[in-house]
Amino acid sequence: MTKSKPTRIGLANERSKSIVKLINQAAYNKSKREVFNDFVEVAAISIANSMPHAGKANKEKRYLDIVNSYNKRHQGLLFDMFKELVLALDEHVLAGGPEDVLGSIFHELGMNSSQSSQFFTPQYVADMMATMTCGENELSEAIKQQGYIYLQEPACGSGVMITGVCKAMMRNGLNYNTQLLVEATDIDIRCVHMAYVQLSLYAVPATIIHGNALSLQEWSRWYTPFYFINRWDLKRKTKNYQASETI
Repeated sequence: MTKSKPTRIGLANERSKSIVKLINQAAYNKSKREVFNDFVEVAAISIANSMPHAGKANKEKRYLDIVNSYNKRHQGLLFDMFKELVLALDEHVLAGGPEDVLGSIFHELGMNSSQSSQFFTPQYVADMMATMTCGENELSEAIKQQGYIYLQEPACGSGVMITGVCKAMMRNGLNYNTQLLVEATDIDIRCVHMAYVQLSLYAVPATIIHGNALSLQEWSRWYTPFYFINRWDLKRKTKNYQASETI
């Protein structure tokens, strides 16, 4: 009997399992939680520092501090994790749309707990909510009025609700790379890193804010590459933003 060819979702899931294995291998003198946190922070800094920005030197120092806390072999595991993540996200896009891979890995590693009161929304729930909120008429009307959709997420976690909206746009023949602008906030810097990495690799124009959406405190901003590629840095200086733009 010949083996059936694996589906793209199957390939993506294998990539995710590979990341979990690599994290377990790298956790030789650190906990899995520490390794995961280091991985997403190093990945976020790598992407952010591919573009010029005011805090580049500080981020580079932080990057080196993290990487140098591992031996040579385990440094290589961090880089392998990033490679597997890129490939997993690519498979999901080709299979039908962005998925929250890092949130799933977070749960797979058992890092969610009732003690921390931190649970990430499953992708299928995010997809359902996006479908209910972002119908063809609502999306088309927003695009017709201002040429894009402005999405605000005050507690973004790993970005799962945003990936749900991206998939809803794809189903309605829209391009989230050019017709979506995201502003997402989270109080947990790890969530900021997770959302930033995934939205950057999915080519979503976005600003990820490390801050408190209730108190309006803010500690840092992370701009995805497509935010600058689509010149939102210039557009936002001349565009008046209305509440009706937000979904």
